[in-house]
Amino acid sequence: MTLEVHSVEKIYAMNSVGVHALRGVSFDIAQNEYVAIMGPSGSGKSTLMNIIGCLDVPTSGTYLLDGSDVGTLGEDELAEIRNEKIGFVFQTFNLLARSDVFHNVELPLIYAGMRPGRRKELAEAAIERVGLADRMRHRPNELSGGQRQRVAIARALVNRPTILLADEPTGNLDSETGAEIMDVFDQLHSEGNTIILVTHEDDIARHAQREIRLFDGLIASDSLQSEAA
Repeated sequence: MTLEVHSVEKIYAMNSVGVHALRGVSFDIAQNEYVAIMGPSGSGKSTLMNIIGCLDVPTSGTYLLDGSDVGTLGEDELAEIRNEKIGFVFQTFNLLARSDVFHNVELPLIYAGMRPGRRKELAEAAIERVGLADRMRHRPNELSGGQRQRVAIARALVNRPTILLADEPTGNLDSETGAEIMDVFDQLHSEGNTIILVTHEDDIARHAQREIRLFDGLIASDSLQSEAA
């Protein structure tokens, strides 16, 4: 699963004025790369993440995901790509408070219309993969912050996507718990997942093999890191 971003611009209309969030961004990401996207607030990194994750489309330019031009796809096709090929991990976890770990993780499979037996098999496997088999019937308020983020990672993995997108995945965690979560991402990368992190923290970005820095909607630098953490 390769990503090809060519001359992508994103312009938002605000009070009849066009605001350029991205100004002709270009880069490729190969299968099984581990990439950190960095930049200050307002640099365009969240907009870029939304486009990569098929939550938005470019105003101009092209974004090819495994050869398909995302900008030409309809809402149903974009939703299908998000559900089958991309896993999302958010800073705020986005878990259902009244549902246990198992139900939170199996939810994408329910949306996909998968039969119950197969849902159970995949959800349990994803939960075990992040080390929470003994917490499967706990609700989010019975878990630590690090455990809740592990649940979010399991939910992102349950459809066996080829790309994992993580937006500030340690932003709500203390440094020790954040390091444990990054160990999970490192392991997932070693198992073949393509991982794209959006972060403003240098120590988190150092886990990646490559760092793309944005500034004012442009790529300020795109470099391989000499040594991953």
